[in-house]
Amino acid sequence: MTETIAFSGKILCDTALELGEGPTFDPATGTAWWFNIKGRELHELHLESGRKQVHPLPFMGSVLAVIDPQRQLLASDQGLFIRDTQTGALSSYAALENVPANRSNDGRVHSSGSLWVSTMGKSAEKNAGVIYHVAKGVVTRLYGDITIGNGICFSPDGGTAYFVDSSNNRFMRVAVDPQTGLPSGEPTLFSDQSGNPGDVDGAVCDAEGLVWNARWGEGTVDVYAPDGTRIRRHAVPASQSTCPAFIGAGADRLLVTSAFADMDDAARAADPYAGKTFELGVAVKGRFEPAYKL
Repeated sequence: MTETIAFSGKILCDTALELGEGPTFDPATGTAWWFNIKGRELHELHLESGRKQVHPLPFMGSVLAVIDPQRQLLASDQGLFIRDTQTGALSSYAALENVPANRSNDGRVHSSGSLWVSTMGKSAEKNAGVIYHVAKGVVTRLYGDITIGNGICFSPDGGTAYFVDSSNNRFMRVAVDPQTGLPSGEPTLFSDQSGNPGDVDGAVCDAEGLVWNARWGEGTVDVYAPDGTRIRRHAVPASQSTCPAFIGAGADRLLVTSAFADMDDAARAADPYAGKTFELGVAVKGRFEPAYKL
């Protein structure tokens, strides 16, 4: 059994979110971004100054990709949109799918500048979700019959993609073309977590190829070696930890979002930090997310 390392970090943001998700970091501005999916909010935190802003959204956003200093790509239940960072103005970019009962969930940008993004039923309907590849506005369906697509991240060389359906906890890997981010083989099992408690949720892959994965229901961030062995487990002071992101000027810190979704009053009282956003408090050898290429 992997020993759990006690939390030694801090609260980055004290605002409790129903479904904090989709964190990323823009090194050009020193700003961390994440979503409150069900609250239809985009959260912005300037790390050095501590300046915090909350931007209301007209949809359920869940993934943000930097395009350039003026623009961001947002994935949502209404498709993909380009957001002006100065004005907040949104313009439609591409449709993901014409399924009103679905929303976007997890996603990351590949080193080629393409985006992988998952969808799921708004009530987590079985097998309602899909994982898509988006490149220069072209949307390609990769994998269907997925209930809760998560864990999307890529190896440092761009040759491997990781993903999971959190409903079965079979963490998968697949060879991808480093030039396009499209699969070049069939998915194989990376780590079978199906018999263990908690759900494999959002993930990032560091500069050494280690996969850092938030474990919903367990209040941890688990670290996997490239061969799929779970080598470390870091505690997070909220049971529903959702997704990590590398932050800081050297990508050497780790932000972790969390959620209080589906908790009644008693559960929230027992989990007082649920929904807050944390810094894990450990040194990491992270990588900055690539920019999405229009």
